[in-house]
Amino acid sequence: MLNISVFEFIVRILPEALVFIFATYTFSNIKIDKKKYLLASVILGCCVFIIRKLPINYGVHTILNIFTLPIICTSINKISIVEATKSSIITTILLFVLEGVNVFFLSLIFKDSLTQVMSNPTLKTIYGLPSLAVLAIIVIGYYNYLGKKEKLNYV
Repeated sequence: MLNISVFEFIVRILPEALVFIFATYTFSNIKIDKKKYLLASVILGCCVFIIRKLPINYGVHTILNIFTLPIICTSINKISIVEATKSSIITTILLFVLEGVNVFFLSLIFKDSLTQVMSNPTLKTIYGLPSLAVLAIIVIGYYNYLGKKEKLNYV
């Protein structure tokens, strides 16, 4: 079970849910329906919060989240299950890579005290935000690119 504070929910989980739902729209080449987007993001954030509270091994929650995102996007946003699953996997892998790069740079900066920094939930949340911000920039950039090429469709 992962202990999650209200701070982590507001600062990390909700923004991450917003980015993941946005990425699903983007990688599925679908224009955003703002109401459905916000509803799906809040529901995903709540599901992620609940999944992280489950008494399961670390890492299993990621797999459950990969399954949860397509279910939410299919039922609420009417995105096809194949596109939603593909988007979920791509976004998760991209976030893992970006978090790895982020941790690499943090290890260069903090050297031996990185373990202490990562053991503090508040600091870990704050120092984890650059990877989420870069993911958001990549997804927004790709969405804008698709919009300019007129490749976005309505559901």
